[in-house]
Amino acid sequence: MTPPEAALPSFDAGEDMPPAGPLCFEVLKKRADFLRASRGRRVVMPGFILQARSRNDDGPIRVGFTCSKKVGNAVARNRAKRRLREVARQVITRHGKPATDYVLVGRAEVTATRPFAQLIADCTAALARLP
Repeated sequence: MTPPEAALPSFDAGEDMPPAGPLCFEVLKKRADFLRASRGRRVVMPGFILQARSRNDDGPIRVGFTCSKKVGNAVARNRAKRRLREVARQVITRHGKPATDYVLVGRAEVTATRPFAQLIADCTAALARLP
């Protein structure tokens, strides 16, 4: 147990680690939303597949994450989805269009093991390829 007078480490603004903040998007949870997004635009990247569909409302960006059993066992699927969530938090919140649904689909044996910087680059390139 840590004594109360011991200070917890703090991060300065100049350090590499970004502060954790609230998500700037809603998470898709209903099957109908995933199916609608699958009928939209699709961009295939080495690390994942990005599906996007514009909505006719003023709502925020919504993002869904999915990995089939082709990705691997439950541990690999959860790891892949965690990495996709972080990619969405870093890239889609900055470069995504409002009132758009995005679905990131994990790819077998790639999403969980691909270097994170390449996943970020994949997502940035995928968003640039969308109209």
